[in-house]
Amino acid sequence: MADNSENADAMPEGVDEVKLEKLAALRAGGLEPYGEVRFERDHMAAGITGNFDSLEGKSVSVAGRLMTKRVMGKAGFADLHDKTGRIQLYFTRDDVGYEWGEGVPRPDDVAEDMPCREMTAYQLFKKLDLGDIIGVKGEVFKTKTGEISIRVRKFTLLSKILRTLPEKFHGLTDIEARYRRRYVDLIVNEDVRDRFEKVNRIRSEIRGFLDSRDFLEVETPMLHEVAEGGTAEPFRTHFNALDQDMYMRIAIELHLKRLIVGGLERVFEMSRVFRNEGVDTSHNPEFTMLELYWAYADYTDVMKLTEEMIAHVAESVFGTYDFGFGEHKLSFAPPFARITFADAMRKYASVEMSEVATLDQVVSKAKVLEIELPKKRTYEKVLDEIFKEFVEPNLISPTFVLDYPVELTLLAKRRPDNPRMVYRFELFAAGFEVANSFSEANDPIDQRKRMEEQVAQARAAGDDFRAVDEDFLAALEYAMPPNGGLGVGIDRLSMLLTGQTSIREVLLFPQLRRKKPGEKEGE
Repeated sequence: MADNSENADAMPEGVDEVKLEKLAALRAGGLEPYGEVRFERDHMAAGITGNFDSLEGKSVSVAGRLMTKRVMGKAGFADLHDKTGRIQLYFTRDDVGYEWGEGVPRPDDVAEDMPCREMTAYQLFKKLDLGDIIGVKGEVFKTKTGEISIRVRKFTLLSKILRTLPEKFHGLTDIEARYRRRYVDLIVNEDVRDRFEKVNRIRSEIRGFLDSRDFLEVETPMLHEVAEGGTAEPFRTHFNALDQDMYMRIAIELHLKRLIVGGLERVFEMSRVFRNEGVDTSHNPEFTMLELYWAYADYTDVMKLTEEMIAHVAESVFGTYDFGFGEHKLSFAPPFARITFADAMRKYASVEMSEVATLDQVVSKAKVLEIELPKKRTYEKVLDEIFKEFVEPNLISPTFVLDYPVELTLLAKRRPDNPRMVYRFELFAAGFEVANSFSEANDPIDQRKRMEEQVAQARAAGDDFRAVDEDFLAALEYAMPPNGGLGVGIDRLSMLLTGQTSIREVLLFPQLRRKKPGEKEGE
């Protein structure tokens, strides 16, 4: 056996020494397991199994990962997986003979002292490991047991695995290991691959739906000079070339509104936003947000659009409006339920909005309700804590909460019948927020006053990064038409539609605590 101790010492923990020795032996024999630049495949697994009648007896070329192998003397079976599914391979010593693949010498051409001198291609098949990636050429046929298969005539080792895949019947079950090594999770858990394909389809259907409604998809900056469009804590960074501090965006809102001012009457963006806050089952510091703005529409128009869009996605991707989520049953058949913010506070928290009109009053009420107060006590943050603690857990069926206090909604238009309230809705389901919408404020004088008041309150509470966005106010001074805006948490919507109670299950790479030196994860 090849002496590979030097290579083994250089490899990180987790690399299988036996596989490393196989790699060295193959290379010594003139076979480079990573040498192929490309492989020409003309069929996928599902295409073969789904079209057997037209493909029987015909030659096909497939490639994928070897996931099972059963050797029985002069013949053997293996399962090859690609992105569409599984196809069985049938190898015999007589069929594959000495051919290793394009550009690989036959044993007769190999020097006497090379380890592969007597290795046939069939022997190479026997030495393949589960997880190896191979390319195969052969004929489609059906075994005596009725299994659609490929009779392999030639195969090529395209990439050699050096670690061991999780054990077949238990898979990769350690939750943290699944998140940290999502690539392994995707290899061994077919349901995970299927889920992320559905997540992608959700996004595609949203884009198609909005495109059919004449919305223009745009891109706006992720780096902002001002932490704008929300009250969340931003991530800070530094622009070296300009020697200027910047913020990762916490919302897309104000740049899209600039485009409304410019005459792009229906715009949307679906992209990442960043909030330097807590991590739990429904929060991740970076997540995907859909924001759209619709000139000459209001929040009632947007409410209808939201219902229709979610119902369209549910029916198009899943074929139903009815979903299970933990212990709950949800229906996304429109129309959704509606309740005002004031009625919801009264019903679920026994709070009258007239009794919590100031910071002192809302803090006093929070103490009575035994709510842990946020470190930075602004009126909106304390009121929001009451709402989150007492109201949100009761909003299980899809429900629009309407007409919020102005302090919670900096950028929404005031109600003329009650200037302390604004035209806003939030959509909740399964106890958490999914979407947020305003009839957007477009009075530049009122908007400046509200921005300045909020910045002053935030700075008094210790948020020194808050500032008035003067460029946005300048845009408003060029006149912005009345419009309705919408923000949808795409990851949360994906959670609801795929039945996942943790946001990490719909994020390919969720944020995790950095592992400590020497710390191991269970697999």
